[in-house]
Amino acid sequence: MSKESEFYDKLKESLETSTKFPAAYLFKFIVPTTQNQLNEVKAVFQEKEAVLKTKTSKTNKYISVSVTMRVKNADVVIEKYKAVAYIEGIISL
Repeated sequence: MSKESEFYDKLKESLETSTKFPAAYLFKFIVPTTQNQLNEVKAVFQEKEAVLKTKTSKTNKYISVSVTMRVKNADVVIEKYKAVAYIEGIISL
């Protein structure tokens, strides 16, 4: 089992024991401002119920992105994290 799949298995187990689904879930990321990373994150969260908030760092090198979205189960959360994982320089919190 790879470290990535092990991580997602643990995340799913943790979510299922700590969260009653469906639920509002807060995704948090930090992305560099150097390219188009913010738009890439927005593309992953196109659902109409997703509420996206951003804050630029003092040095304008990074953008903090918070997305609140109603999810039906832990699999949706994991699907979203996997979808943003390809974005260059992204940090998932």
